[in-house]
Amino acid sequence: MKKNHKIAIGLLVFAAIISMLSSMEFTDQWKSDVIIPGPGVTRTAVLSDYFPKLKGEYIDTTVYFLESASPGGTIFVLGGTHPNEPASMLTAVLLIENVVVTKGRMIIIPQANLSGFSHNDPQEGSPRHIHFDTPEGVRKFRYGSRATNPIHQWPDPDIYINQFGQSLSGSETRNLNRGYPGDPNGNYTEQICYGIMELIRQEECDLSIDLHEASPEYPVINAIVAHEDAADMASMAILDLQMEDLEYNLEISPPSFRGLTHREWGDYSNTLAILMETANASQGRLRGRTDEELVLTGKDKMYVKAVELGRLYVPYDESGHPIEERVGRHVAAIRNLTNNLSFIFSDKEIQYHGDPNYYELMENGYGHYLLASK
Repeated sequence: MKKNHKIAIGLLVFAAIISMLSSMEFTDQWKSDVIIPGPGVTRTAVLSDYFPKLKGEYIDTTVYFLESASPGGTIFVLGGTHPNEPASMLTAVLLIENVVVTKGRMIIIPQANLSGFSHNDPQEGSPRHIHFDTPEGVRKFRYGSRATNPIHQWPDPDIYINQFGQSLSGSETRNLNRGYPGDPNGNYTEQICYGIMELIRQEECDLSIDLHEASPEYPVINAIVAHEDAADMASMAILDLQMEDLEYNLEISPPSFRGLTHREWGDYSNTLAILMETANASQGRLRGRTDEELVLTGKDKMYVKAVELGRLYVPYDESGHPIEERVGRHVAAIRNLTNNLSFIFSDKEIQYHGDPNYYELMENGYGHYLLASK
């Protein structure tokens, strides 16, 4: 065999190996995350139970119910609106795997835009997975993209005109938090929004919370954003959180900024609508290398310099903002909002236990609270 033939065959073999490894990595992103129903989960459903048009579609995500035998209120927690904001989904998973409700009930969707978990943003250098050491081994979860997978919804328009006639960037047509109150005949993302709205309405949720993260240079950070109907309850919760040495900002949902949960949930249902943000350096534009370590520790030397220049809206030092802090803030705020719902509306009382507090999460680590995979 001639030398050039051997080289050609070698290159073909090398290309085949690279293609095989790449395809394995790609298909791994489509594998469902393992979420283990804890002792408080009484049943599960899927989003198509509320909007049958979603049945059989990839985005027909799981709904977890934590119910008690004692009547009370209903709280709805939404994680995974933006799958590149991991504290959102991880907070929901922690509640699913640990909480037991003793009065009222809790409904949780951990992966709202399931399509967004099936891909990530390679141009951002994002990791595909994040890993946690648990007492029983390693658990991993997908690190997804902010938007619906283009495989499911394409092409993007040059300009996205939302249901209220507002003009947005074309890519926002795949942003789940721009498509509310949803449209049963709309695009893929708007149909997900409609299904979530139907769940809130059909289950008569009293308090609904959408969990998020934002970059440290974003003005609305470490914040509770409340629909005006939920403002009193949110104000009380912020005062209670300050007593725990946790500082939050209160933002009232702007009536003119449409399509978002904290506006449309409150306008198109009877729920008290809340959105919450924590500080995630891996989302920012000032960050350095975007890898799993940055996602989990929140440590970035570029942000340390940025805070010295007064460019950030959140304190930042060499300790970063680790995932335990970000999940812990969400868990603490959910607890306080629920307590204040129960205080204001005695017939909507919700009681539960099993959730670690902020300081326990910081001490023990997130993986400590994950159940063992079967």
